[in-house]
Amino acid sequence: MEKNKIIFQKERLYNYVKKFCFPRLAGTDNEKKAVKLALETFKEIGFSESQIKKREFEFSDFYSTSLIKFLMVLNLIFNLILLLLFYIHVLLTIAVIAIMAIIVSLIFRGLRYPEKRGFWGEYFGNIYNATNVIVRIPPKKLTEEQAGNIIISAHLDSKSQTYKTFWRINFYRLWLYSGLFQGLFYIIFILNVFSIINIDSRFIVYGSWISVILISLSNILLMFLNTHNNSPGALDNASGMAIVFELSRFFRKNPLNNFNIWFCQFSAEELGTMGSRFFVDEHESEFVKGRIFQFNFDIISCANHRLNQIEYFKSYGIFPRKKIAPLLSKYIHLVADKENIKINGFHLSTGAHTDSVPFHLRDYDAIDITTRAGALYTHSEDDSLDKIDPEILLQTCKLFKKVILMMDKDYYNLCDN
Repeated sequence: MEKNKIIFQKERLYNYVKKFCFPRLAGTDNEKKAVKLALETFKEIGFSESQIKKREFEFSDFYSTSLIKFLMVLNLIFNLILLLLFYIHVLLTIAVIAIMAIIVSLIFRGLRYPEKRGFWGEYFGNIYNATNVIVRIPPKKLTEEQAGNIIISAHLDSKSQTYKTFWRINFYRLWLYSGLFQGLFYIIFILNVFSIINIDSRFIVYGSWISVILISLSNILLMFLNTHNNSPGALDNASGMAIVFELSRFFRKNPLNNFNIWFCQFSAEELGTMGSRFFVDEHESEFVKGRIFQFNFDIISCANHRLNQIEYFKSYGIFPRKKIAPLLSKYIHLVADKENIKINGFHLSTGAHTDSVPFHLRDYDAIDITTRAGALYTHSEDDSLDKIDPEILLQTCKLFKKVILMMDKDYYNLCDN
């Protein structure tokens, strides 16, 4: 059968989403139910038991639940102390800033690989079990060892929180930009004290007070950010799961020539991207930088919204902006233009904590496919089946089938240069 005659089905995509539309927080019985359904679905598609891998792992929830509260309390105390010292002595202010910078850098250094529980995860977090479900299709021409690797992934768990994703992101932005604003005023303050510049002290005092108030407000709001198991998770992320299943149906019958292609339903993404972290740790010896590429599908479509479309993370950071997987972006736009499919890349000021993170940490090419408008409903009980647009899911499958086939055709340009 010719590849172009294989047709993706909207009804089937919708039914995949419907099948997994129930609360399924990692470590709960419902997550185990989702794992069982994922295994059954891959079998229904036609994969044998030997092809379907079930990978269990343990993780601590400290890094995804308690840590943010700890950081917000620490930041709040630091700001109050700093404001007090502002009126006492400049050298004490500088010393406190230096001490806090060291503490924060040590904390973030320990966060690079949170799947290695360490002291904090072991003694201050709850330990849970979760399971990844993975299928790998070997290439037709090259051996599995010689071939490159393309990872098609989504996450099978869901969660609800005190605030919807849209508001949580904006609280983080408020915290970030207020902190930068505060840093700027303290730099001006120090330069003013040492007579390097001459600025009215009222300007510095008012600016510092405003930044402290905004940071404290965001700290307090984020301290009450709690995780629950109430979200049906239709958009986040049964939509991504549906695309992984549908693409696996096509490539099971049409293996690539030069790439192993993996179809991964990761667990515990919502509690620290733990499933993808354990996957990369387990297979890192098989992966070669420059020959591994990941497409991660997370929140696809948002029915009845004016921005209901396929999007992807294009760049992140404040200045300079760092591009995310420009090589993969190039292929996506080449195919989208050819197929007349609308796709939009957008910028994130703080990056995003998705299942692409462990791949980026190792400098692998990885990109997140999403729909920003879905953030209005995700991580809440409103993330329900009526938010799904099967037409966008269908377009996503068509687009990335062609992208992957084009990459396979360009294997030697991609991986040998």
